[in-house]
Amino acid sequence: MAKKDYTELAKDIVAHVGGKENVIDLRHCVTRLRFRLKDVAKADTDYLKAREGVVTVVEAGGQYQVVIGNHVPDVYAAVLQEGVAGVGVLDVDEGDAGPKGSLFDRFIDMISSIFQPTLGVLAAAGILKGLASLLTALFGWTAANSGVYVLLNVAGDGFFQFLPIVLALTAARKFKVTEFIALALAAALVYPGLSDMVTALGEAKAANFFGLPISLPAGGYLQTVMPIVLAVWVTSYVEKWVRSWMPDVVKLFMVPFVTLLIMVPVTFLAVGPVANTVSAWIGAAFGAIYGFSPVLYGVLLGGLWQIMVMFGLHWGLIPLAIVELSQTGTSFALVPAVLPSFTQVGVLGAIMLKTKEKKVKGLSFPAFISAIFGVTEPAIYGITLPMKTPFYLSCVISAIIGGYVGFFKPISYVMGGLGIFSFPAYVNPQTGDLSGMWVMIGGAVLAVVLSFIAQMLVPVPTLYGQASESQSKEVVAEPVADLKEISQEIVASPMTGQILDLADVPDPVFASGVMGKGVAIQPTEGLVLAPANAEVTLVFPSKHAIGLKTENGAELLIHVGMDTVSLDGKGFESFVSVGDKVSSGQQLLSFDLDVIHEAGLPSVTPIIVTNTDSFEDVLVTQDKQVTTGDYLLTAVK
Repeated sequence: MAKKDYTELAKDIVAHVGGKENVIDLRHCVTRLRFRLKDVAKADTDYLKAREGVVTVVEAGGQYQVVIGNHVPDVYAAVLQEGVAGVGVLDVDEGDAGPKGSLFDRFIDMISSIFQPTLGVLAAAGILKGLASLLTALFGWTAANSGVYVLLNVAGDGFFQFLPIVLALTAARKFKVTEFIALALAAALVYPGLSDMVTALGEAKAANFFGLPISLPAGGYLQTVMPIVLAVWVTSYVEKWVRSWMPDVVKLFMVPFVTLLIMVPVTFLAVGPVANTVSAWIGAAFGAIYGFSPVLYGVLLGGLWQIMVMFGLHWGLIPLAIVELSQTGTSFALVPAVLPSFTQVGVLGAIMLKTKEKKVKGLSFPAFISAIFGVTEPAIYGITLPMKTPFYLSCVISAIIGGYVGFFKPISYVMGGLGIFSFPAYVNPQTGDLSGMWVMIGGAVLAVVLSFIAQMLVPVPTLYGQASESQSKEVVAEPVADLKEISQEIVASPMTGQILDLADVPDPVFASGVMGKGVAIQPTEGLVLAPANAEVTLVFPSKHAIGLKTENGAELLIHVGMDTVSLDGKGFESFVSVGDKVSSGQQLLSFDLDVIHEAGLPSVTPIIVTNTDSFEDVLVTQDKQVTTGDYLLTAVK
């Protein structure tokens, strides 16, 4: 069969990224053309997303990524024929190569990618925390009188308490640090009883490390975000340096030993204190503003609160509230920070109504519920911050609501709950006066309404590059030539390992399903076998991905690991070439799991039917574990 001509597709892509004069350079990986453009505004993203032969378009890390699918090498070669300047370089990193855009864009991309894998559990934990608070409000159940409350509370609160350990894992994947080194570093930060030990050392005037002072923030590093993220980022450079000179024979244990020996003290003596110092400065500054004008204080605190929480700087205000409450029995210091969660409720409500992305709808609802209960991490890190505009709107409306709170100045009588469960804290226990509570309820309603209206008036950004369901059916992968009339295509498992939903793959293009339906496997063995009788259509030069076309016309992509193209073939071996006919069960690839994990990369492997739109549906196994040859999926015609 004659090779398909992609000249027209290549010309169209070049024309709609702004022409060859708008291209700085171009690379490609196994699924995507990766452009760096002089002016992204000149690209016609909507057209390209709807163009046949283009799966979707993703803008990330300073790159304009046109997702093609299995035929990307052919399209890439056709683009080269168009004389695009600066091209011809094969992408050696399936992560974000080249310049990363503005510092703020890079920060948002970093935070979003670190939090994204945790969103489901983060939202669930927030709902559980809200449920525990509800039991207290309705029945008076507390840790002192109810085992039900205790178990529900720890189920929700435990995840937040030990958030640094969770973030250490995802940050390690982002910064390519050995995961267990990052976990060990986080475990040191939240070590039980650490605060008491440091306090005791302080009383004995011995809280130092070879003369350098050891200090902790109020409450230690439980529930914090930025200290562990920054620490893992620094660790990425330290581990790489240690690995560069450490003899291979002792790398297994000496690289972690030396890295932790350096990084645990550095984290406690430098990274943590920087966050503590900045937090103290923030507290002092807000204290001065509070004394000058409660309204201005409310505007600034309301508008900046969500950003401060992201950096862990809000701890500088906690002592103000505690001291004020202990001395006077009432407090206003943190009141303007109570209602920003409701601006997240408002923008999420609008996003759920307006978005055409099914994955965004799926993530938004549990985040919406969590935000009602005052837990906004799923909303911020999963939806509004990556979209940017909704987050900006939330902060602006929060500033307005903060000014409203500063004007009426309701006071809290206890350290109350979060979200809707914070309102009882504003009831005067001596007189029963409800005025403060009604001010806060009015502010919450105003926050929801204003943020909802504001978000409804502006477009909802596309987050995962997948538009409406109807449009995604038009945005199809390359059609299969000579597809036979079949009732179904049964595909066996090419690997042994644990089955994962495609949505759990730590890559938005695979997870969103725009490449096609399928399933993912967390492999336990480094072997890939042919899942059906097929022709090999793709073997990527770095040998981490292979494409197949089965006898019945289904096109499959097996992509071993995430960002494994950066290994440049290290640890991978291919036993077939493009054009080979293979039989079911024939060995295709082998790979070294240790090499992948030592590089700090996920080994999760998507198996995708890239021409999903040629089938009525793709059904996947319900088993949780598979071995090579077990049933994996069926493409139904």
